Amino acid sequence: MSDQMLSPDHPSVVFACRNLRVFVKDGDNEKLIVRGVDLTVRRGEKHALMGPNGSGKSTLAAALMGHPSYRVEGDIWLEGERVDTLEPHERARRGLFLSFQYPVAVPGVTVANFLRASLAARRGAEIPVRAFRQELNEAFATMSIDPSFITRYLNDGFSGGEKKKLEILQMLLLKPSFSLLDETDSGLDIDALKIVSEGINLASGPQNGLLLVTHYQRILNHVQPDVVHVFMNGHLVRTGGMELVSALEERGYDWLADEAAVAEGSRA
Repeated sequence: MSDQMLSPDHPSVVFACRNLRVFVKDGDNEKLIVRGVDLTVRRGEKHALMGPNGSGKSTLAAALMGHPSYRVEGDIWLEGERVDTLEPHERARRGLFLSFQYPVAVPGVTVANFLRASLAARRGAEIPVRAFRQELNEAFATMSIDPSFITRYLNDGFSGGEKKKLEILQMLLLKPSFSLLDETDSGLDIDALKIVSEGINLASGPQNGLLLVTHYQRILNHVQPDVVHVFMNGHLVRTGGMELVSALEERGYDWLADEAAVAEGSRA
């Protein structure tokens, strides 16, 4: 049985969506962005999603998390439970995590207070201060973040690399069941890319899964995906392994245009 034919509530499946369609408001009408995606991620798997600009990759990630700007049709499953009707914070409590392409600053909220509240929501109980500080210090050391950031306001005045490292630090602490990483590698220098990649690998285990949205092979050389998908015009048009990444680096996306057109026709 292929992965896509597995039931979304199968014990080996951590995340799945079926016939997912995503619409965005366009004046008085709606525009269809994601055009019927079927995706299955088994426990322990890392998936990469690649595609040209404007193909709908970030829209897909945001819609899976429940972004209010999008209307979604289809099923979204996490740990065997339908979550497509849940609010974003409820999905997060159940173990769905989104790392933003452009993390926003939240002046007035310190990193420590934000992380402690997030952990309490995820675990369902307040964490003693001493235990929280120990976890936090260990995570900061792992991600090579200066401990002084603990008392700073969330992402306020942070560089792009500092924001991305803090996103992965959250992933390490929260231990989500399934992580959506939206172009986490964008804007990272070589050293920051290595640290972020190591954090992603540390946070990945046999019981969880992730979907990494990226344009570039460089992060995939560090975070070796089990499955690679190509996303074009709102469709998954090709699935493979690292050999597919190499082909894209060498040939771009034009050679898959025919497959994108076939996918478009099959969903019409």
